[in-house]
Amino acid sequence: MRQLVTRIPKQHRVLIVATTVFLSVVLLLPSEQAAASKGHKSTGLEIGKRYSLDIPQSAEDLAQEQAIAELHALPEEDASLSWSTLQVQKGDALSALFKKANVSQQVMLELLALGQPVKTLTRLFPGEQLEFGLNAAGELQELRYALNHLTTLRVSRNSEGTFVAEELKKEVELRSQFASAEIRSNFWSAGIDAGLSEAQIMNLAGIFGWDIDFGLDIRAGDSFSVLYETQYVDGEFISNGNIVAAQFQNQGHLYQAVRHTDGNYYKPDGASMRQAFLRAPVSFQYVSSNFNPRRLHPVLKTVRAHNGVDYVAPVGTPIMAAGDGRVIASAYNDLNGHYVFIQHANNIVTKYLHLSKRQVAKGDKVRQGQAIGKLGRTGRVTGAHLHYEFLVSGVHRNPRTVKLPQATPLQGEEKRLFSQQAAPIIAQLMTKERVLLAKTTGNPTAAP
Repeated sequence: MRQLVTRIPKQHRVLIVATTVFLSVVLLLPSEQAAASKGHKSTGLEIGKRYSLDIPQSAEDLAQEQAIAELHALPEEDASLSWSTLQVQKGDALSALFKKANVSQQVMLELLALGQPVKTLTRLFPGEQLEFGLNAAGELQELRYALNHLTTLRVSRNSEGTFVAEELKKEVELRSQFASAEIRSNFWSAGIDAGLSEAQIMNLAGIFGWDIDFGLDIRAGDSFSVLYETQYVDGEFISNGNIVAAQFQNQGHLYQAVRHTDGNYYKPDGASMRQAFLRAPVSFQYVSSNFNPRRLHPVLKTVRAHNGVDYVAPVGTPIMAAGDGRVIASAYNDLNGHYVFIQHANNIVTKYLHLSKRQVAKGDKVRQGQAIGKLGRTGRVTGAHLHYEFLVSGVHRNPRTVKLPQATPLQGEEKRLFSQQAAPIIAQLMTKERVLLAKTTGNPTAAP
């Protein structure tokens, strides 16, 4: 190798050495990319390791970096609250719930300072729930309390940081439901079998209670049909609504009722279902003694007129005013026990005897259906019952058979419009009844 190098001309050897030295110097110098990493102004867009800059940045550079940072930043913490739900336990005070939620008493007082809108928070009951929404700093931003299935109290901070209260109401969807049944043993059992609630059964009896004595007039083979509303929120059943229309077949007589916009029920021709007096002022089990001018008294064992009707029911059953009027007597004696007398229009007086408790005083004005006392066994009696009397111009009349005055019917244009609206509702009710009958009997001719 050495011999080969010595054979190269001298001028060539000099050139080779010079080239080698030049290349060595070039390789030892830093590259342009490395130099840029130390001195180039960063835009924040480089990928990879970032170096600290020694040279100052311009205002334009800083604005550009801030804009990029805001573009990629996460939402503020209070836009996504941390929620906790606390259930009220027996003996819990509002202050204890706030303490459990890690919210200061000062914040609680600030919230309660809103007054009437949040007053309900001071009357909490076991089983109810409070929802606390806190931000990342642990500060209360929102409180929620369900008042019922439809309404929620919401207390939240506004843009100024102060609390404001509002009620959030859910939208209620009304759906139509149909029920029908034939009475085999009793009205109550038929209603339950038809899928009606206890409250609906009582409402149905109330609608037809002026025409039908549900304690004495019901017979096997009687039937009823009902169109009623059901309430849904977010697709979930909440409760039953109003009875829209109903009909009752009783001992061959057909009674029909449709609900009007005033909340009362009328016959399809606009006549009121409501009469001026209830046929019976108590929900009773049976009649122990009817109106009888020559009844043998069960205690005195002598023939003495029984000038009313005795309705048997459990002690404590509410007694209702048979009609609007004014209380002319509310007292106690050894014969009648606790008793209430009511003066009505048209010189009519109703009397209620043997009560366990009186809930009205002499001089009080009462409305039909208002509770005036509770059934008992006070006075000269052999068992718990209500003795009810009906007097017209001072003469005793049989409460079960006396002709009761009707309430005011719809008139004029209101009557015409109601009749137009009632006709298709009644037709729908009867159609659904025939369809159901066809399904249950397997008789296709029963359907339209």
